[in-house]
Amino acid sequence: MTTRDVGILERALVESTIPAKDLERAKAFYLEKLGLTPTSEGRIGLRYRLADGTRFRLFRSGGVASGAHTQMALMVEDLLAVVNDLRSRGVNFEEYDSPGLKTTDGIADVGYARAAWFKDSEGNLIGISQPAEGGCGRTDSGAVGRSMGKHQRRW
Repeated sequence: MTTRDVGILERALVESTIPAKDLERAKAFYLEKLGLTPTSEGRIGLRYRLADGTRFRLFRSGGVASGAHTQMALMVEDLLAVVNDLRSRGVNFEEYDSPGLKTTDGIADVGYARAAWFKDSEGNLIGISQPAEGGCGRTDSGAVGRSMGKHQRRW
């Protein structure tokens, strides 16, 4: 495949933006509970870098997060280890019991992945998932990649 065969946006990096009513409270949550330190701080918010060039920004917002849908999904290699680590830091995971989505001890098997969700200090719903065998692959750099197609339920 040549560069011309790839859509112009397929070469773009993604930066999710997540609202924070209280930016200092959010910064403390992401540091103390998630172990994440901003790579830059500006007038409008905080930027974080994760694996493989992925990043997200917490931005100052006057609104309130609905918490009704996943704002950001993090793909990990060992979901149980991550959930246990975050619980030890005081993160509370959501429990669901509805048709098509049931958690057991905060973790759901959604077919293509096992997943868990928590709310940050601002009420944003954050998902963490571990790809099922064959459901997702590795990128060339070794980060967890995904090809979930039509099965992208919560994120």
